[in-house]
Amino acid sequence: MSGARRAWSDNTPLSPQHYRHRRGASAFSDRGVSSFSGHGASASLEMAATSAPEPAAPLRSVFLGVDVGTGSARAGLFDEDGKLLGSASSPIQIWKDGDCIEQSSTDIWHAICAAVKAACSLANVAGEEVAGLGFAATCSLVAVDADGSPVTVSLSGDTRRNIIVWMDHRAVKQAEKINSSSSPVLQYCGGSLSPEMQPPKLLWVKENLQESWTMAFRWMDLSDWLAYRATGDDTRSLCTTVCKWTYLGHAHMQQIDEKDSRNMEACGWDDEFWEEIGLGDLIDGHHAKIGRSVAFPGHPLGSGLTPYAAKELGLRVGTPVGTSLIDAHAGGVGVMESVAVPDSESKGYDKEAICHRLVLVCGTSTCHMAVSRSKLFIPGVWGPFWSAMVPEYWLTEGGQSATGALLDYIIENHVASPRLANRAASQNISVFELLNKILKSMMQDLKSPFLAALTEDIHVLPDFHGNRSPIADPKAKGVVCGLTLDTSEKQLALLYLATVQSIAYGTRHIVDHCNAHGHQIDTLLACGGLAKNPLYVQEHADILGCPIVLPRESESVLLGAAILGAVASKKYSSLSDAMKALNAAGQVIHPAEDPKVKKYHDAKYRIFRELYEQQLSYRSIMAQALA
Repeated sequence: MSGARRAWSDNTPLSPQHYRHRRGASAFSDRGVSSFSGHGASASLEMAATSAPEPAAPLRSVFLGVDVGTGSARAGLFDEDGKLLGSASSPIQIWKDGDCIEQSSTDIWHAICAAVKAACSLANVAGEEVAGLGFAATCSLVAVDADGSPVTVSLSGDTRRNIIVWMDHRAVKQAEKINSSSSPVLQYCGGSLSPEMQPPKLLWVKENLQESWTMAFRWMDLSDWLAYRATGDDTRSLCTTVCKWTYLGHAHMQQIDEKDSRNMEACGWDDEFWEEIGLGDLIDGHHAKIGRSVAFPGHPLGSGLTPYAAKELGLRVGTPVGTSLIDAHAGGVGVMESVAVPDSESKGYDKEAICHRLVLVCGTSTCHMAVSRSKLFIPGVWGPFWSAMVPEYWLTEGGQSATGALLDYIIENHVASPRLANRAASQNISVFELLNKILKSMMQDLKSPFLAALTEDIHVLPDFHGNRSPIADPKAKGVVCGLTLDTSEKQLALLYLATVQSIAYGTRHIVDHCNAHGHQIDTLLACGGLAKNPLYVQEHADILGCPIVLPRESESVLLGAAILGAVASKKYSSLSDAMKALNAAGQVIHPAEDPKVKKYHDAKYRIFRELYEQQLSYRSIMAQALA
């Protein structure tokens, strides 16, 4: 299959044999095929001329978004109004061994192809109707060799495992080493790098897998690799490089021109930083291994889909592909302009209005995305990142490393979980829906003044996978206070509710911290799987005391990815214009009006904050004991 790899790993034109699959009766159903020899082709053309059929109706313009999450690859098709026509998903494999979490780029690409074909079939969309394509993915690290073949990043030596997944925490010590430096790039990451970012992971590979380090020809963020796999163009995204690689996007502040977006020479790398942390070899070849050129999200890559990729995806050769986004940032692009219509009509478009919004992208983890006109340095919070999500705005990015993953862990590891799962299946509802029903029934039976009050004796610190922000402590641990010997489903429901509340207190901590350092956030926009859970959303509204806007289209990450394709197709002159045209608001969830609810959550929030302070105290006591 080396010839197949060359088809997409090189920037050279493909050889004629790659087009041979198009010969035959079906060839004329594809646009862009103009040169065929043989009697079959001539006869078909002659018949078309004599029968003189009516002109075909113009094709629709449909935009395709692809999102690779932690557990699946998804594809969604949207019309020119931003409405979802259809979507499909395909599972992807994952290997977990302690702090090491790995995936396969080959497996992910196959899953994408299956999801795209299934989505097109379900939505009754022909490949020729797809006017543009965009990719979003987790900020996982991909290693490939000069032929585009996988390079293992696994201690197992398994060549399939060439991706270090975003949530992998193998590089905690490397992150600590990097953070001990005095590099100015650290101030754009909240003062310290997370082990979830790429430099610590790269340093880990160099220190532990020397053969792989030597073999790797390209180190790429997953969404950049997907765009490269589709087009053969190795232009990296400002989003990925700025947010996860320490690239300084503001080096391009004088070059932005949304109406003529282009790829730019990567002049934002800080070579002294890479030298200082022991990765100076990545500077070689004008940073060839980590990115020689960058572009604003949505910039059209290469000549669009290569013939080989187009065949695999079932799409038209040359379909425009936009520079990628990290999945959370695609969610931001998919909802940031989803404001209520009366508000936009009364105020008109206000460049400052967007700065009062925070996007919650709630999935396996949760990302908190806010933008500002000026750069705001916030300790423990990632950024400010210039133009990493919305062009010409500085991005502030908070986050919680385990939210959906934490809820799954809490539920699945409880003794009542199998019984609960069986009950949910018998009622044809999700486990979360059943837990919500149980809580509502308990509130009525116990005559609780409001549902949240059921957890007055249970307090949770949700840092089971460390604290990403605003404390930025990867060594933080989870805490559950208030356990009993009760193993009932009702007790599991209470633990689930307390965990939901703890996640919301974490979001409140991030918002309070950001507002204390210059932001003025007063509205939340939520998307992702957890945003479909009404209890989860209501608890966040009550705990933060501000309205939460849900988008009209629930698949906001897919929409954000599709917007990249719409911009690449030149349907819109800029990412901002596409967001305003294709974002739309849905339901608005308001906080409870009962002042007792606020008083209750203020008290629990105080306990929430104290749980971490107590943990630091315990950590110090034990460190002294072991000294």
